Amino acid sequence: MKSVQLNNNVLRDGHQSLAATRMRTEQMLPVCEQLDNWGFGALETWGGATIDSGLRFLDEFPFDRLDALKKACPKTPHMMLLRGQNIVQYAHFPDDVVTAFIKTSAEHGMNIFRIFDALNDTRNMKCAIDACKAAGAQAHGTICFTSSPVHSAKKFIEMGLELQKMGCHAIVLKDMAGLIAPMETFEIIDGLKKTLKIPVWIHTHDTAGLGASTYMSAIDAGVDAIDVSVSPFANGTGQPDTTRMLAMLNGHPRCPEVSEAQHKALKDIRHYLEGPYQELSAFTSHTNEIIDMDTLEYQVPGGMLSNFRTQLKEQKMEDKFDEVFREIPVVREALGWIPLVTPTSQIVGMQAFLNVKFGRWNKISPQAADIALGYYGRTPAPVCTELQQLAAKQSDREPITCRPVESPKAKHKHMDDLRKELKEKNMPSDDEHCVIYAMFPQQLETHIKNKDKPATVNVPAAVPAAAAPAAAPTSEGPIKRYALNVNGKRIEVGVEELV
Repeated sequence: MKSVQLNNNVLRDGHQSLAATRMRTEQMLPVCEQLDNWGFGALETWGGATIDSGLRFLDEFPFDRLDALKKACPKTPHMMLLRGQNIVQYAHFPDDVVTAFIKTSAEHGMNIFRIFDALNDTRNMKCAIDACKAAGAQAHGTICFTSSPVHSAKKFIEMGLELQKMGCHAIVLKDMAGLIAPMETFEIIDGLKKTLKIPVWIHTHDTAGLGASTYMSAIDAGVDAIDVSVSPFANGTGQPDTTRMLAMLNGHPRCPEVSEAQHKALKDIRHYLEGPYQELSAFTSHTNEIIDMDTLEYQVPGGMLSNFRTQLKEQKMEDKFDEVFREIPVVREALGWIPLVTPTSQIVGMQAFLNVKFGRWNKISPQAADIALGYYGRTPAPVCTELQQLAAKQSDREPITCRPVESPKAKHKHMDDLRKELKEKNMPSDDEHCVIYAMFPQQLETHIKNKDKPATVNVPAAVPAAAAPAAAPTSEGPIKRYALNVNGKRIEVGVEELV
């Protein structure tokens, strides 16, 4: 019986889930050689929120990080998480921008693209899948697991079959909130393995304490690979720790053969990572490290929990945490029982926040209105009629049923438009800068303007140079952000306008 493959996510999802995505490239590089030599099937090194956070808070150009990590880990395949037509942003982008991003990323060494859509709308995944195949990379069609009255093992298996027919090289069952119980895991994985001819992988979190047992059931059902991390960027809202999973698999016929040298390497990796974890203490929380059974009700992904607690604290609403999270299932049902994964988790979380602060549906975020009106894609169930009518009235738009990027009123900047705009701003206009500019224009401009800029603010050396916490959880809140140079390091600060 073939051993299960272990993938390691510590350089991406590990710190995204437990430290608000704040690990810097320079903190990763010292441990790369050990990770590369360990024998993992793949290393998740990029994508998800790391591109946004690295550019916005750490002043790192995303492709520079990918280049550095690829150079430091040349042996092991690199993988990234891609949000389909959203790429690594929240909005939909035209096909040529999606294609250019994937082609460019593959040229920089990305091997595996895990492609998902927040609504499990495969129409929003096709362009990315086709682009991966054209670039010679692996396209892994990703199913976002969620539970609701309209979801079932049968539907997930049907989606897996559809993705196989679209040309995916593997299927990933993505349990972003750590919700899937062992018996349900076995049913889905067993069904996928019996139905498909391509490998099946699984990804989960240990937020509700189910992660490791979920993996054991998946392994018994024949799953080909699982995602693990390394403590302290593991367990809790992250993936189960590698050493922990090996201990659970000890004696199992599918346990990988691991030498004493590999066990020692895991200890060395963990001991090193304790340093960065301590350095990022402003962004870590004990509540993210422990089992939280409430997540079975909230269905909120680990990465969002980590960031949302920080953001509510900034708004001085940490005492409203339970109330906001109790509102999340209400919003989710009204929006058609959508899965909670970036960007829908943030959108639903935002709307729950607005409902608590201003009264239910008194203020609808533009993004929630977009979901209600079909501008993110097909929802698993019909949207609440009342909410859809309010969204249409507020935004002065009608609902759509076509692929969102093909909406007649969609206003997109294509690659030629982006290149022209960058040239007019005297900024680099290669594909790398075009695709990042498409998603994060202001952040890229700030990065380029501050590149190699001398320090302009004199602050005593004792002042930490860490990035400031994320902006408050409202896209329209009265928070203005300013960039400062402190001892040669760029930091951002938020200033609240009292109104």
